[in-house]
Amino acid sequence: MTFSQKQLQTLCSIAHAAGQEIMAVYGQDGAVWQKDDTSPLTEADLRADAVIRKGLEAAFPGVFVLSEESRSAGDAAADAFFLVDPLDGTKEFLKRNGEFTVNIALVQQGVPIAGVVFAPALGELYYAALGLGGWVQIADSAPQTLQVAAWQPTEPMRVIGSRSHGGDKLAAWLATLSCQHSFVAAGSSLKFCRIAQGQADIYPRFGPTSQWDTAAAHCVLVAAGGAVLDLAGSPLQYGLQRPLLNPEFVAVGDNVVLAVGIMSKTQCEKQT
Repeated sequence: MTFSQKQLQTLCSIAHAAGQEIMAVYGQDGAVWQKDDTSPLTEADLRADAVIRKGLEAAFPGVFVLSEESRSAGDAAADAFFLVDPLDGTKEFLKRNGEFTVNIALVQQGVPIAGVVFAPALGELYYAALGLGGWVQIADSAPQTLQVAAWQPTEPMRVIGSRSHGGDKLAAWLATLSCQHSFVAAGSSLKFCRIAQGQADIYPRFGPTSQWDTAAAHCVLVAAGGAVLDLAGSPLQYGLQRPLLNPEFVAVGDNVVLAVGIMSKTQCEKQT
């Protein structure tokens, strides 16, 4: 299916509505449960999921929806489907640091062709569709076109990573970098968006992520000129028949950075 600017704006409106539900809970001590995998689930997750599902079913009838919190009934073998994380960064939400997002992506034949990432506490909206472009809108300002930055080898490589995950593998990878680098932590799918804005160069991910964690921001980054690739150099793929967990990957703005990233990961594996 092709995707229009009007449809992309519809996704943005749905994400905004979900963000309003999240913010209605944000300042309160809402209910928190623990899932089977020990990750937290909040009232905000469920309220945002309900709003997104209702909006997608009304605007895109018949398109399968796979969310972290629910899934459509019926055929799960569709070539085109929505991947949704109604509240990405639940730990950041509980810490009240603002770095959580609403993620909505349309996947077609394994590729995210449209994506919206909305950070309601920060007032940041990122949206993109293949063939249309990618944009960021901060609060009520005019949308700005997203463009990754070219990495300058004379400048420190700007590495971005998880605020809640990482551990020994990330530390070992950073230790193998032969170039100067800086490191900054960020929550949720905002790490991809910072690269799309030109504010970071590379995001190496060695811990587990699920398809709904990455698909929307993957589309945003690709539209800005970047890439999200597994450690063999192939683009990350999505699908209802694929494992829910992604392989380890590297998200980059500049392909030169990718070469450094994969080389460093290989060195890291040899040392461990």
